[in-house]
Amino acid sequence: MFHFEHEASLVNDREDLIALLRMRFGNIASGIIEEIYQLNDLNSIERLILVAANVPDLKTFLTELEEGKDSFKIVGGRFNPLGSDFSRGDVDGTEK
Repeated sequence: MFHFEHEASLVNDREDLIALLRMRFGNIASGIIEEIYQLNDLNSIERLILVAANVPDLKTFLTELEEGKDSFKIVGGRFNPLGSDFSRGDVDGTEK
């Protein structure tokens, strides 16, 4: 991949991540956006896109953002986008 292609991919992935966070959680603090723009590893950004799509809240995402590029697993109950609300009911949301 040429350098300009790599840079374009970084910008696109960062913008995708920010857009996804805004769709899921509303306004995002400028400090978070600045931190995302400090990321220079495509794999880390792509992982964070998956995290953002699957965490139930912004706090959990921020924990993963702080993990750095050495983190790679996305497993466990904290990656349920429906959070704990889903576990209290049946598939249609009615109480068990």
